[in-house]
Amino acid sequence: MTKCAERIDSVVVASVGGQGGLLATGVLARMLEEPGYEIKTSEVHGMAQRGGSVLSFVRRGRGGAFAPLVDKGEADLVLGLELLEAVRAAEYLRPGGLIVASTQQVMPVPVLTGQTVYPADLAERLQRLAPGRAVLVPAGEIAAELGTARVANVVCLGALAASAGMWPDEVWREVIAASVPPRTVELNLEAFRRGQELGIG
Repeated sequence: MTKCAERIDSVVVASVGGQGGLLATGVLARMLEEPGYEIKTSEVHGMAQRGGSVLSFVRRGRGGAFAPLVDKGEADLVLGLELLEAVRAAEYLRPGGLIVASTQQVMPVPVLTGQTVYPADLAERLQRLAPGRAVLVPAGEIAAELGTARVANVVCLGALAASAGMWPDEVWREVIAASVPPRTVELNLEAFRRGQELGIG
């Protein structure tokens, strides 16, 4: 892969089960491939496969052994596919790092059972945590316009690509096309394009 405009060696992807966080992680891992570097990924799943929290880590290092997990305060990039999960994962972001977060809200079990309420100020928190470096993406709404919620993750990848200046469009499109079912390639590439329009690059 060609080098990106903004050097990114460590990524955290935060989502809930069923949002396609692992697909997004796989795409980012492929985008970070570079001769002489090794890529390591790791996932930490919540208590439920579908609806539980999922944290995925991608790290790139030159030779030797290095841990696959990203330490708190050291991630170059945080991608949040759900708003509350993005705020929770923001502690991994390094000073000056980039956070791209979907505004989509998935109510956790304690909210559904009335034990607590879903915070109303999450977008403002993200802006305070990463001033000028937090990109909020209405990925759920765009995915709905495209006919399926399953492409919201790719909408977020488009916003991420535009904001970080990561590699040419054709490289992103090639990797995405190779990562999704053949019958959904055109749909996912349109989702990626729509996300790019929302980046801050």
